[in-house]
Amino acid sequence: MRTGIDNQTGATRAAVAPVWRPPAGAFWAGRWRDGAAAFPVHDPEDGRPLGEVTDAAPAEVDAAVRAVAAAVHDGPPWPGWRRREALHAAAGLLFERRDDLVGLISGEGCKTVREAAAEVSRAAETLRLSAERAGQLTGETLPFDATARGAGRLGWYTREPVGVVAAITPFNDPLNLVAHKLGPALAGGNGVVLKPAEATPLTALAFAAVLLDAGVPAGRIAVLPGAGARAGRALVGHPLVDLVSFTGGHRTGEAVARAAGARKTLMELGGNNAVLVLADADPARAARAVVEGAFGVAGQNCLSVQRVLVAAELADAFLTEAVAATGRLRVGGKRDPLTDVGPLVSAGEAARVAAWVAEAVAAGARVRVGGRREGAFHWPTLLTDVPPGVRIATEEVFGPVVAVETFTDLDTAVARANATDFGLQAGVFTASIDTALAVAERLRVGAVMINDSSDYRIDAMPFGGPKRSGVGREGVRHAVEAMTEPKIVAIRRG
Repeated sequence: MRTGIDNQTGATRAAVAPVWRPPAGAFWAGRWRDGAAAFPVHDPEDGRPLGEVTDAAPAEVDAAVRAVAAAVHDGPPWPGWRRREALHAAAGLLFERRDDLVGLISGEGCKTVREAAAEVSRAAETLRLSAERAGQLTGETLPFDATARGAGRLGWYTREPVGVVAAITPFNDPLNLVAHKLGPALAGGNGVVLKPAEATPLTALAFAAVLLDAGVPAGRIAVLPGAGARAGRALVGHPLVDLVSFTGGHRTGEAVARAAGARKTLMELGGNNAVLVLADADPARAARAVVEGAFGVAGQNCLSVQRVLVAAELADAFLTEAVAATGRLRVGGKRDPLTDVGPLVSAGEAARVAAWVAEAVAAGARVRVGGRREGAFHWPTLLTDVPPGVRIATEEVFGPVVAVETFTDLDTAVARANATDFGLQAGVFTASIDTALAVAERLRVGAVMINDSSDYRIDAMPFGGPKRSGVGREGVRHAVEAMTEPKIVAIRRG
């Protein structure tokens, strides 16, 4: 392995390309194919070209959806036990191909090699959970004798696949979030057409190869990369698509909902997550958790801590610890195993984050640490005195920036935490379980982490939130339920 010095940061990095190449730029109708057009994939850290993938046209999307629909509705049956075995086998193959997948995830995306290795393990867990659900798709008998109108009848319901699932995934978890779409969909007996993020399609194509090698019927999956919104619009609006599963920003989510029309949707649309540090909390413990939960994947995580509300009497101690911990983070090349914070997904995104910070500073905010940007890198940044109307306070920054404010009244703190259009997750630090539970009841979010930051999730939990944070819940069990439907059979005797 050759190493060099990163021009952006001075950090040592390994100059090695991903070791796996897709057989073609897309996969549909049971074969690897190159479409009529292609677009390049680059490493966001240094612009190094990694390959080309298909830029799917609407006609190609149509062909893919029709092929998957035919496999689901007209092809041979795919019983639950075979689905379970294939998904278990795929989980094992992820571990066998870990090195290739780490190279792909880190090369085309924004994760350090340490973060990429952790994602491979999580994706394997997601597939294992999906495999288990494939064997638990049970219905129940119906209580016809509960009404006089049911006399002489008996019946039951089973859970049946919805049919064709359209899946659209983001760049920040290019393997595990794909697994969260395809694993539950396949466990439920569906077919899936995946449109991966434009920035990270190689990982999705490698995942498709894993599924095929594990025994998933080739006709039941398709992967169609696409630059821009053209392929996504054609996919979610296709008349043969039965359910749309989307993870991404809320503005794109609104466009997806309009294109999908009156059909089932699952959407995870991000957050502006708050952590409350109450007066009886351990400020050092809270500060360490906030820093860890704010700056992983350079803040490009829907669960990242973006706002901290700390009791005034703890503010100095908390800030001292948080500033010191943030300053110790090593910003550098993704391939250096000592790197803590790598680049954003593009130089343009880093510039956008810098502009949001500049807007806050111009309105009166103070930079306590960080605030530096070079190319695709933005240093972990901690702000105080952020006025309520700026974007850092109201929108999802999706970058390594945290705003800290103080409070003297708990009711006010809860109201501030809720004062956003998002409601994904939150954290509460306190020594009182009674206070923690009382605050948790009042926070309008999908999950409250007590004595932890907002940035925590296991892949089995129902995942999502109210307000603009999404529609429905992901998490394997809940996604499988959403991707299957009850089918009733009733018999009239005599």
